[in-house]
Amino acid sequence: MLVVVGGHSRNIGKTSVVAGLIRKLRDRHWTAVKITQYGHGICAHKNQACGCEAEPDHPFALSEEYEPGPTDSGRFLAAGAERSFWLRTPAGELARAAGTLRKILDQSEPAGELARAAGTLRKILDQSENVIVESNSVVELVQPDVFLMLLDFSCQDFKASSMRLLDRADAFVVIDRGINAPLWEDVSRGLWDRKPQFLVKPPRYVTAAVSDFVKSRLSPSLG
Repeated sequence: MLVVVGGHSRNIGKTSVVAGLIRKLRDRHWTAVKITQYGHGICAHKNQACGCEAEPDHPFALSEEYEPGPTDSGRFLAAGAERSFWLRTPAGELARAAGTLRKILDQSEPAGELARAAGTLRKILDQSENVIVESNSVVELVQPDVFLMLLDFSCQDFKASSMRLLDRADAFVVIDRGINAPLWEDVSRGLWDRKPQFLVKPPRYVTAAVSDFVKSRLSPSLG
């Protein structure tokens, strides 16, 4: 089973939602994957400049985390994930490789510059009982069993890529900042008002209602 957690902007708590779901649903034996599209220069921890845009010759990078710790992938292990990975691709390349990834996920032959990354990701999906992914763009490539999108009304930024995915979300996790209306401009409320919404207050990003919703969408646990 595949769960995807996305959000309308960076650094609003997506990693905390993923970690919270892993912690609440430990019996699912999660494999966690964080996907970062780099090249914008600010994909590093705490929104610091990363300089990864200077690596155009590296079509992708995939690393597995083995120790719980403060990194995002380390936090997934600390929450109870059995395995944790970090996949990095150039900005925009994950979406442009949609055809390639679909063929690979359909067990066709890989092709294109991200074929190796896609093949590796497919192996992770095939070998794992349940996978939870922190990403927006992956939803354009695969159909998750559950897609949650995190919304923060106090964050004015709204990525165009996230806008395209609002209607794909199964439910929205809304951070309680004490305001009733978002600071975003030109975003119709109807795009998210028609779906289930769960109000959460940091540092508790996953309530029982959120985890119960995800659990209801997944196959029964085998124990």
